[in-house]
Amino acid sequence: MKLVLIRHTSVAVPKGVCYGQTDVPLAESFTEEATAVKERLSAYRFDKVFCSPLSRCVKLAEFCGYPQAIRDARLKELNFGEWEMMLYDKITGPKLQEWFDDYINVAPPGGETVLEQQKRFLSFIEDLRNESPETTIGIFTHGGILINALVALEGKSFGEVYNNIPPYGAIIETDI
Repeated sequence: MKLVLIRHTSVAVPKGVCYGQTDVPLAESFTEEATAVKERLSAYRFDKVFCSPLSRCVKLAEFCGYPQAIRDARLKELNFGEWEMMLYDKITGPKLQEWFDDYINVAPPGGETVLEQQKRFLSFIEDLRNESPETTIGIFTHGGILINALVALEGKSFGEVYNNIPPYGAIIETDI
């Protein structure tokens, strides 16, 4: 089975804001960026399409011709809990250094760890393996899910992927 993971386009959030699962608006450049994504996706024929329920993914899926994409909460971005919508530079407290030291295993207050996000993504993947005879699946999602896909499905390390995070509008292909 081939997965084609598509990262949403730019958002209208000031640089340096931790927005995670907050449903933020898209940037004014959405139409231009989405047109480029749609053009690149024309090379694919999907048997089934899924997306995160957050509007930045739903709107891109709709723009690209997939208004009936199946919403699945397991495809959401990392939950940053109490840090959502805070400027990274303004986040303080004892948990911050602990998180910086081990962001894979430590959750922001009220949020989730990267491994917890990976676990929910892999639950989605396992359901695909068990329930879908389809051969090519489109998935409109977030950077954190793309990172977890590259680690869990492509064997890359977190360090390797975090040093080269897929940009907005990225399309990543992998087989499961």
